[in-house]
Amino acid sequence: MELLLLLVYSVMVWLVFFKFRLLPWNFVSQVIVITLPVIGIVMLLLLANVYAPSSSDARVMNYVVQVVPRVSGRVIEVPVQPNSPVKKGDVLFRIDPESSRLEVEGMRAKVKELEAKVAGARAIERQLILERKTAQGRRASVAARLDLVRRRVRQHTVLVTSGAGNQFDLQQAASEARTLEGELAAANAAVGQVTQKLEARTEDGTLVELAQAEAGEQQARATLADAEWRLKETVTYAPADGTVVNLQLRAGSYAAALPISPVMSFVENEQYVIAYFNQNELHQVRPGNEAEVTLLAFPNRIIKCRVESVVWATGQGQLPVSGVVPETGFQTPPPGRYAVKLAVEHSEDARILPAGAHGHAAIYTDAVHPVHVLRKVILRVGTKLDWLILKLH
Repeated sequence: MELLLLLVYSVMVWLVFFKFRLLPWNFVSQVIVITLPVIGIVMLLLLANVYAPSSSDARVMNYVVQVVPRVSGRVIEVPVQPNSPVKKGDVLFRIDPESSRLEVEGMRAKVKELEAKVAGARAIERQLILERKTAQGRRASVAARLDLVRRRVRQHTVLVTSGAGNQFDLQQAASEARTLEGELAAANAAVGQVTQKLEARTEDGTLVELAQAEAGEQQARATLADAEWRLKETVTYAPADGTVVNLQLRAGSYAAALPISPVMSFVENEQYVIAYFNQNELHQVRPGNEAEVTLLAFPNRIIKCRVESVVWATGQGQLPVSGVVPETGFQTPPPGRYAVKLAVEHSEDARILPAGAHGHAAIYTDAVHPVHVLRKVILRVGTKLDWLILKLH
C-alpha cells in the first residue's frame, strides 16, 4: 500500500514539476516534495495502528475433547478412521459388554426376588391385621362367656348359702369360670403379641419388616440402574461433529476409566481465532468489531470474523500461591500481550480451518474508517505474498 501511494505521488510530482512545469523545481519545493510523503505515510500508519490494529500472531483454535471411557474393559471394535469426519452420535469405540451384561441380568433377578419379598411382607402385614381382629373377636367372646359364668357362680353361691342350691352346680360353674379366665388370658396374650408386631413401625408408619424389604428392593434397583448405565457406557459416542486425530486405539487394547489416560483426542469442528495484540493497541477495540484474518495455509484468502471478546488478563497479573515473597528481580519483564477472541463468520462454502494454523489478523474499529482501507490493502497484499515459498531446497 505504501509503495502504491508513493507511486501515485511520484506521478503527480512529475506532472506538476516536470511535465507541465506548474511549479518551479527549487530547493524549497524539493524539501517539501521529499518530506510530505514521509510525514503522510507515517501519520497514516500511526492512525491505522490505533483504529485498525493488526497482529502477526493469529492462531486457529479448536475445542479438543480428551476421550476417556466411563468403564474399563477390553476394546472389541473401533469403527472410526483417523482424520476422517465424524458426526455427533457416531460410535467411536466399543468395550466388551459381557461382564456388564451378566451383572445386569444378576441384578434383575435380585430385584425380582426382593419384589417377591416386599409382596410377602405386605401379605404378612395383612395377615397380622386379620389375626388381631380374630384374636380381639375371640377375646370379646370369651369375656362375654366369662361374665355370664361369673353371674351363674354368684347365683349358685346365694342358693347354696340359703340351702336351696346344689353344691355340685356351684363347683361346676366355678370350674368353668376358671377355664374361661385362662382362655381370656390366652386371648389377651394373643392380641398383645399381634399388636406388638403391628406396632413395630418406622417413623413414617411403615411396618419394620416391610420397610426393610422395601429398602433392600430400592438398593437393588439403584445397583441395577448403575449396572445398566455401565452396560450402556461400554459404547462411546462422538460428543459433537469433528475429527479423531492420532488414533492409536485398536481392538484388543485395554481402555481404563482414568482421567489421566485418555484413549483418543477428539477435535470438534467448532473453532475460533485468537490474535495477540500489544496492550496499547486495544483501547478502541470493542466486541462486535469487524475483523479479517489471513492464514499461511490459505494464501490469497480473507477470512471474515467478528470480535467476540478481549481477554483482559495475562500471566503477569497473577502471583503464585505460596509462602515465598515474590521477587521483583533486577529487570522488569516486558508487558505481555492481550489475546482477542475472534468468531469466524462461516459462509456456505467455507472450509473447516486447520487447528493450529498461523497467520495475520486486523481489527476495524468504529472510528476513522479511511484508514481501514489502508489496513485492508496491506492485509491483502501480504496474503498474496504467502504464495511465495522462500527456501532453496
